[in-house]
Amino acid sequence: MSQNAFDQKKASILDEINSIQPDLSPKGTIDELCIPIMDLINSNSDMVTTSSCSGRISVFAEGTKNSNPEVKVGGKGEGGRWIFVSHDSKSVNGWLDNLLDKLDEHSIFINTNIVGDVSLFDGSTRYILYKYEPFILHVKCRNFETASKLYNTAMGCGFRESGIGSNNIVAIRINIKLDIPIGYLDEKTEQFVLFVSRQYIQFLDSITLTKFNDNARKMNQLYNKINNDIIKNDGAAKKEDIIKESKEERRVRKMKEGLERQRLLNESRKD
Repeated sequence: MSQNAFDQKKASILDEINSIQPDLSPKGTIDELCIPIMDLINSNSDMVTTSSCSGRISVFAEGTKNSNPEVKVGGKGEGGRWIFVSHDSKSVNGWLDNLLDKLDEHSIFINTNIVGDVSLFDGSTRYILYKYEPFILHVKCRNFETASKLYNTAMGCGFRESGIGSNNIVAIRINIKLDIPIGYLDEKTEQFVLFVSRQYIQFLDSITLTKFNDNARKMNQLYNKINNDIIKNDGAAKKEDIIKESKEERRVRKMKEGLERQRLLNESRKD
């Protein structure tokens, strides 16, 4: 029996998930913290996960900013680069020292505890951004009814940035992020310059660990809500449908058996 388009797409996605080959993400693998909720969602015949991130800390150096339509002002820009990225909360403390050990002499950080002339910073400044980005999950649903059910469940858990896009894809998101300038790229020397102290970096790291903890708690809450409100409910509903269908089949069968017995009884009387 041929599969419909959704079932074919789900089978293809699950094959990719279960493959030992690297996926298309920069990391190349699924975050371990995402696996339980992905497995839960994918156990439902009407949903399949398409992309995910369990949450991460990163340090990003912005690219060139200008009025060229091909380079978005304030965006990643041409020449933007990730300086540090990790999905592991254990890598938060001490990230700066570990990074300094890996950077070459042409990309060195210079610590400056006091910003000099702030008028030098304008819309063209290429900032170094310290980021924390929380859990995000995209789920393709068989129909709008399923997508709405998942969306409402996520919203009920506080994932207020969630939404339903085209093709019944639900984006599950929450706003517990950080996005803070901690330095800039000196384009004359091509050096990364910090304009915050190490103490301030430690302060940000402390906040980030709190974000990681909040993120894990919300992921667990979402898992339980999906399990109770969708997975178990759908399973119970389908089981109930089977029971109802079986009773109906039994009624029809009993009626046919009764008619057959009546026919045989009538024939025996004729004999």
